[in-house]
Amino acid sequence: MHVLLLKEPREGGSGPDPYIKELASRGHKATLIPVLSFTFVSLNTLSDKLFQPEQHGGLIFTSPRAVEAVKMCLEDDERTEQWNKDIKDKWNAKSIYVVGKATAALGEDTNILPLLFPCGSIKREVLPTALRENGVPLDTLMVYQTAQHPDLEKNLKNYFTEQGVPASIAFFSPSGVKFCLETVRRLSGEQLKQIKFAAIGPTTADAMTAEGLSVSCSADKPTAEHLATGIAKALQ
Repeated sequence: MHVLLLKEPREGGSGPDPYIKELASRGHKATLIPVLSFTFVSLNTLSDKLFQPEQHGGLIFTSPRAVEAVKMCLEDDERTEQWNKDIKDKWNAKSIYVVGKATAALGEDTNILPLLFPCGSIKREVLPTALRENGVPLDTLMVYQTAQHPDLEKNLKNYFTEQGVPASIAFFSPSGVKFCLETVRRLSGEQLKQIKFAAIGPTTADAMTAEGLSVSCSADKPTAEHLATGIAKALQ
């Protein structure tokens, strides 16, 4: 059966996207359509903050784009040399948090210095609120802006024209729901109710439900294997 994945290509690496590969192993043909585009901003400010590690108690990353923004700040040869000489070690001596189990430890951090939080223009307030309520100061800096991919509507129209209405459509973010749903509804017509809608996780599932979609499955964990398993079960 045909499955439409509304997500960006895998970050780096070569070979097939893991979601396409996992679904293929279960007998389903998946197609990926990029939903979002990103523009980096405030990199000079981020660079200044990165080279003053004594001003912060640690770093928080909640997206690959934020990590990419940091890498971009280090592309200059002089900056790279300075970073490798002593700045990197100073950051490594601090706490670096990423989304996942490590985030749970934030509430136990007693460091009075603020945590540097490079983030995107579309972010949930759950983490900042939780930290604030636990007395953890946060230095939030928007380093990239999220927008709809310029070719999204055209790519969706081409897909529906060539492949027809898919058996399942998977959303990977609330932004994806926001940018895609109207077009998907229009192109699907009366067959919309036949589509098995899947979510990469509970936040995306909540956004889908809020828009009136019936969520057939939500991945137990945000991985290709777990989502493919959920979709395959929903399509049985």
